[in-house]
Amino acid sequence: MLSKQMLGAARRQLPLSSRCLSSAALAAAQHPPTEVTTLPSGLRVASQQTADETLTVGVWIDAGSRFETKENNGTAHFLEHMAFKGTRRRSRLQLEREIENMGGHLNAYTSREQTVYYAKCFKDDLRQGVDILADILQNSTLDGAHVEFERGVILREMEEVEKTVEEVIFDRLHLTAFHDSPLGYTILGPVENIQSITKEQLREYIQTNYTADRMVVAAAGPVNHKEFVKHAEELFGTFPTRPRRGPRFEPKPIFTGSELVYKTPRELGEFANFAIGYEGVPWANPDCFAMMVIQSIIGNYKRGDGLVPAELSSNRLTNTIARNWSPHGVVDSFAAFNTCYKDTGLFGFYGQCQDNIVGGVIEELLHGVASFAHTVTDEEVERGKRSLKTVLFGTLDSTTAIAEDIGRQLLVYGRRIPIHEVLLRLDSIDAEQIRRVAKRHLSNADIALTALGPVEAIPPLPELRARTSGLYV
Repeated sequence: MLSKQMLGAARRQLPLSSRCLSSAALAAAQHPPTEVTTLPSGLRVASQQTADETLTVGVWIDAGSRFETKENNGTAHFLEHMAFKGTRRRSRLQLEREIENMGGHLNAYTSREQTVYYAKCFKDDLRQGVDILADILQNSTLDGAHVEFERGVILREMEEVEKTVEEVIFDRLHLTAFHDSPLGYTILGPVENIQSITKEQLREYIQTNYTADRMVVAAAGPVNHKEFVKHAEELFGTFPTRPRRGPRFEPKPIFTGSELVYKTPRELGEFANFAIGYEGVPWANPDCFAMMVIQSIIGNYKRGDGLVPAELSSNRLTNTIARNWSPHGVVDSFAAFNTCYKDTGLFGFYGQCQDNIVGGVIEELLHGVASFAHTVTDEEVERGKRSLKTVLFGTLDSTTAIAEDIGRQLLVYGRRIPIHEVLLRLDSIDAEQIRRVAKRHLSNADIALTALGPVEAIPPLPELRARTSGLYV
């Protein structure tokens, strides 16, 4: 293995294009290909081989809370809870014993745009894992007693979510930014819906959204792709190709510059929590990777974390906030986020600080984001790209993470982007492109604000909106 000094010398000697091509070629040689087969029904079956004894197989569905209505909001998440309660072929107890005897486990989760069901099992149990997933998706009984029981479970889950300030802030930020769209709905749904969702509504959601053309069956591990395709074709063959009631209506969400602020007395806590959102970009937008790099450059800060004091950090925003505001109050944390959806996005930052400096900290962050349209340096861009690569590739360290990457990318891109292509795209980004993308999306832009706590010191929204120009007025 080359030492860091040797690698550094090699980079200095090669022109940029050569560095891009060499790193991409190395990644292509080391990374197993993703095999994809599309069945006549439209169902996509995808797999990647890894040198493991266990595998992950799952179903990624283009269905989540944004495809609900006000009346049935919470249905997608409710179905997740009902998935393992028994089918026409397996009772709940039989299902649990079968998974236990396999030495495997089942799991599921729901997001705003996707619902996922997956199983972890040994390599010899691939067909059984596919069979179980197909069974719970096609034959769930949705027993009335289990429906009633899960209402209480979900309400308790909601209570736990409401205790997590960051979860509350991001749910409210979506509501603020996309309040005329189902993308602004919460995933769990309102209490009244959880208490009233019916078995018929659950079945209607399945019939509308669980169709072969919106599904990806993906696996990672010691998988023979041809056998995997055979199992999927056999066991998922009865899924309808199209919704029973015609195409699903999917209007583009409209981003709205607005605010949703919840003030609480200082006696309940002196820290103000806030999030600012800009309209981001969809997954397939050409600026998507540049926006990821901008998020990486902004980075995150947590008081007390890290070896380098914030005042000495090479991160411009961390350094500036530490020098300008830490002497006057406690800045506990801030972090940039970049959430992509199929037709829009949400970019911004979340933070927590003492109430007496919250207005100044928000203005500093807004000014810092806007400044990327004018003053970002090559050094900052290179640091951001390295950090982003670590995140993107460092997380693909298990069969579950790889299967997740395959399923998600096939839903949002229609293909899995090879690692060498990701590297080429990232390596081609320079400071000029970052400035151009920041000017297009983050300079003089509408913003959505949500805040919770003693937040009286937050300036009015029009004043904050003016800070996105990058000028103090």
